Amino acid sequence: MCARPATSAIDRYLESIFCIDGEGEAVRPGRLSQWMGVSPPTVTDALRRMQRDGLVLISKDRSVELTSLGRERATGIVRRHRILERWLTDVLGLDWAVADEEADRLSSAMSDLVVEQIDSSMGAPRTCPHGNPIPGRKPTYGTLVPLVSVPDAISVTVRRISEVAEHEARPLLKRLSAVGIKEGSDVVIVARGGDEEALTIVVDGTSSALPVEAARWIWVDAGT
Repeated sequence: MCARPATSAIDRYLESIFCIDGEGEAVRPGRLSQWMGVSPPTVTDALRRMQRDGLVLISKDRSVELTSLGRERATGIVRRHRILERWLTDVLGLDWAVADEEADRLSSAMSDLVVEQIDSSMGAPRTCPHGNPIPGRKPTYGTLVPLVSVPDAISVTVRRISEVAEHEARPLLKRLSAVGIKEGSDVVIVARGGDEEALTIVVDGTSSALPVEAARWIWVDAGT
């Protein structure tokens, strides 16, 4: 059961810390400032309040870590968001970029009871539409690699889109949706631009151009 809806500024910090840590990055005030689009002093003040309330630990090197209480609360927030995203895409038919935005709006309006019923009605999916795990469930994929690192002419399967794209580059989600990239898509790199700023890819049989930077945020199962 989720602890509470993501309605407060502190909840947004908890979600951001959870996601940055989940990407394997060090969580520091500067990174939070960039991720959330707020000023460094605002982040510093928020982290002080969160440390006072027992939600985070701040080390001497300024790295930030969730306490057990903070992680429990953050896990509930992320779980709720990802369940709603899955419902918005699979049941209501929204594209995943729109679903990400709408899940933010709906999260604070729906009770835990409704979210749990939605989850149950979908058969308790393991991931959000971008392939990121719903907390408490393990996805079926194994070790993943970024698409940009896959050699040309090798077919791979898209398993997840980085949280960086979800939270910092939402227009990228629209671009990926437009070219047909989604969880489960089969992708082959067929050519790379001379300046390596663009890739030519084939997604489920259709050729498209994709920026290299975007390919760094697409995680695939190469079948090895």
